[in-house]
Amino acid sequence: MKKLINAVLAGLVGLMAFTGAAAAAPADTKQKVVYHINGDDAKQQAGALRNIQNHINAVGKDNLDLRVVMHGNGVSMVLLPEALDKVKGFKNANATAEMEARIDGLKNQGVRFEVCANTLKGRQVDRERDLYMVDSADIVPSGVAELAILQSQGYAYIKP
Repeated sequence: MKKLINAVLAGLVGLMAFTGAAAAAPADTKQKVVYHINGDDAKQQAGALRNIQNHINAVGKDNLDLRVVMHGNGVSMVLLPEALDKVKGFKNANATAEMEARIDGLKNQGVRFEVCANTLKGRQVDRERDLYMVDSADIVPSGVAELAILQSQGYAYIKP
């Protein structure tokens, strides 16, 4: 009798876990994900972009709401090399043709790239002159605040 009760209880717990998981993540909802970029190493940035492409390949672009938030040294990913001597506080400008092609490919799949206004102001970066394909709509007031906002909205946080 004790084994039967334990089996019934185990079944109920399993059923509750299964239905709870299904209710928490319906099959028709998009994954919401934010990738955090704040380092200036070009290899690490390129690796992050490969991770994002792998993520898209695994889940499908139509099943993702994916953002990349850059602040501090991470803005170097979209900083044009010819702008390096015009701005303050950057050691690297990684928006080479190869990086631009990766960014374009991801944007074409719906990835949004967001840039911190605090970094631009503090480092005297002119969005139009110094950055690769960053529109005014891509600027967020604060990169770290944007990360917190997105996480509070259910975005999974990934720091590659």
